Amino acid sequence: MEVFANFKDLFLSVWEKGILGIDIFQILVGLGIFFLFLVFRGLISKLIIKKIEIITKRTSNKLDDTLVRAMEGPARFLPIVLGFFLASYYMSFSEDSREFVDNVNRTLITILIFWIIHQIIEPVSYILSGLGKILTRELIGWIIKSFKILIFILGAAAVLELWGIKIGPIIAGLGLFGVAVALGAQDLFKNLISGILVLVEKRFRVGDWILVEEIIEGIVEKIGFRSTTIRKFDKSLAIIPNFQFAENAVINISQTTNWLVSWIITLQYNTTVDQLKIIRDQIENYIKSNKDFNQKIGYAVRVDKFSDSSIDMYIRCFTNSDDWDNWLEVKERLAIEIKQIVEKNGASFAFPSQSIYVEKK
Repeated sequence: MEVFANFKDLFLSVWEKGILGIDIFQILVGLGIFFLFLVFRGLISKLIIKKIEIITKRTSNKLDDTLVRAMEGPARFLPIVLGFFLASYYMSFSEDSREFVDNVNRTLITILIFWIIHQIIEPVSYILSGLGKILTRELIGWIIKSFKILIFILGAAAVLELWGIKIGPIIAGLGLFGVAVALGAQDLFKNLISGILVLVEKRFRVGDWILVEEIIEGIVEKIGFRSTTIRKFDKSLAIIPNFQFAENAVINISQTTNWLVSWIITLQYNTTVDQLKIIRDQIENYIKSNKDFNQKIGYAVRVDKFSDSSIDMYIRCFTNSDDWDNWLEVKERLAIEIKQIVEKNGASFAFPSQSIYVEKK
């Protein structure tokens, strides 16, 4: 019987002292509290958030939908923070252990606060989208990403400070490291600044057809921090460093409102002056009377010069269409009309030729 009595005393001693001075009963109750909040977390995910999503989908405003999706993570994390806080304060810790547990609670609360701020930034982008005349969509995306990174860094710094880790020396060390990196990554910063200039000046946007002479022509798919992704017309993908768009002339073909037709037609030297005048006037009348061309911008049909093997006539006009396919159709109709006018007036087109005279002795 004495053995059982000793076992009973030992068991009660362990039960009362438990772990870290906390009796087993308090630990079980604390775990039970934490478990109840985990169950509540599941209810938030399955019932409350789903119900709110259904309500927000009935509205035409996308801001509330984005806000609900953004807050889903913090809302599911909140019961964990509350559960750990209530469970830890129910249990009786020693002074040293209590300080550690308090730091854990402060850490969880700090993470929750910065997580909420981080997630709210995304719905704010819908508000900034109203500034489309001032800021491009890509620049807004960059601003949102920059704010998210800043919030993450501030949150990490706040957590480190809670645990007594001074961030001042770390920042100083990073500053020296940053100088070294900057010296070795000048091209990176040059591309970054060039990318910002592209967005601020609205040189082009995603979906635009651009041309950079002797470098690239295609459709812009993505404007990144360092480079821009362009899909060429053969469907190959080109990654172009952003400094190319700052140092070279960029033609945004998508912004063309009136496509240019600029031709030199060559007529044979046996074309008479009267034929030249008639051909010139008829081509000019066709351009002037045709709705395909914009007369306000101006047009020109003139005998230009005498070349080695032809009389050159210069034709310059602008179409009313901003569509590339329609521009090709208008050019085709103009080319056919010019050929008909030249043939109707008994003239012929010239081609490069050379006459050789043999001297008889």
